[in-house]
Amino acid sequence: MSQPRITVLGVQPGVPPFRIVEIDGEVVGEARSVTDVLQAAVAYGITVHDLDDPDTVRWVGGDKFTWSTRQAPRAREEQRGRP
Repeated sequence: MSQPRITVLGVQPGVPPFRIVEIDGEVVGEARSVTDVLQAAVAYGITVHDLDDPDTVRWVGGDKFTWSTRQAPRAREEQRGRP
């Protein structure tokens, strides 16, 4: 597997909570939604066809649906198969 150009780090506390976006290893901004991630990609000339493709985007501390500090622990439980 190659290193994806886009990395979205874990949720940071804030009002509203946000995630740091890195492109090519450099911090390029904050995202409060998937739309923000896509806008950052476009600004750097990256076309994203599939946000679930690990060769395109690396999600750290959750996935594309994790945008709150309260969601992160629940997302981990669901990945283990717990309701």
